[in-house]
Amino acid sequence: MHASTTPGAAAVRTAVGSVMDPELRRPIGELDMVHRADVYGTTAQVTVALTIVGCPAARHIEDEVRAAASGVIGVTDVELEMTVMTPEQRQALTEKLRAGRPARTPAFGPDTLTRIIAVTSGKGGVGKSSITANLAVALAARGRRVGLIDADVHGFSIPALLGLVDENGHAPNPTRIDDLMLPPVGYDVKTISIGMFLREGDNVVAWRGPMLHRTLQQFLTDVHFGDLDVLLIDMPPGTGDIAISMGQLVPHAEVLVVTTPQTAASDVAIRSGLVARQTGQRILGVVENMSAMVLPDGTTLDLFGEGGGHVVAEQLSTPDNPVPLMASIPLDPALRQGGDTGVPLVRSHPDNPTAAAIIALAAQLDSQGRNLVQRHLPIAVHNGRAG
Repeated sequence: MHASTTPGAAAVRTAVGSVMDPELRRPIGELDMVHRADVYGTTAQVTVALTIVGCPAARHIEDEVRAAASGVIGVTDVELEMTVMTPEQRQALTEKLRAGRPARTPAFGPDTLTRIIAVTSGKGGVGKSSITANLAVALAARGRRVGLIDADVHGFSIPALLGLVDENGHAPNPTRIDDLMLPPVGYDVKTISIGMFLREGDNVVAWRGPMLHRTLQQFLTDVHFGDLDVLLIDMPPGTGDIAISMGQLVPHAEVLVVTTPQTAASDVAIRSGLVARQTGQRILGVVENMSAMVLPDGTTLDLFGEGGGHVVAEQLSTPDNPVPLMASIPLDPALRQGGDTGVPLVRSHPDNPTAAAIIALAAQLDSQGRNLVQRHLPIAVHNGRAG
């Protein structure tokens, strides 16, 4: 048969090339994965090279490519060959993904345009991870490109909160392309957690400082998040090794302090904020979780007291850095239930008062934009004009 010019190979290549890789979140044409796109009569012949053998997205990509090619006018049949990139092609892809950044170097250095927000608390049990996960999903729902690092290595819970675990509670292993790891995606949030690297039956991490530091460093250097608007970091409670390591690795991060109204929680939350400030991080604000809940009869129940969030905000405020109480999140069992089922409350019931408060917090953070103070912007000057 002779190759047809109508609809033509170019039309098929364009259609197929627009298929999105579900892990890299970029078109496969842009990633040089479309190795052939020909048309003979009414048959489209397409070859797509996957990044690795056993790519978990293979079936999804195959189905999407068939649908895209079949949608071209004049094509009635699609012959699709799925191959795998050669080592040289894969190396070229990793270099493209790094966009000139050398291997083993931080993706979110001091000059990054990605806004980095570390969510911390003084003590455990205040709902910090639930707030972080729902906040990430709420920001993604606003159209932001969001990444999430679960830095709570000893008490990781983010994969389950974002529905990234199977029926046995196992999180997926990130796909590897040479020395790059692709973070799994839950509710449009690119996520990495130590829970994704544990062997089946091994759910305990008993590590000390150096191992913890190397793990967090690897999350920041070897995980390919791509271009992000916001990177959230779910910090462990307290002021231990990980808090210090994060202060060293991302001193330009902003910090959101989560507390409950209870004095025991607010007193310790102040300490976590002070440690973050000592490492050079800027305290963005305070979130009071588990505040008064409204009962069916219209009355309110202050189960954990009141005023803790205001106390933390006041104690962390300085003349140069006033710290606001950014949100009071009502106590509601639905937030916990959403975490247990892996369906964030902001997605399942956005009109719920607790979900609405988190969505409002996301809108408030989104409206502030990135903190670009003392950052070098990628602007060159040519003949007296920026460009």
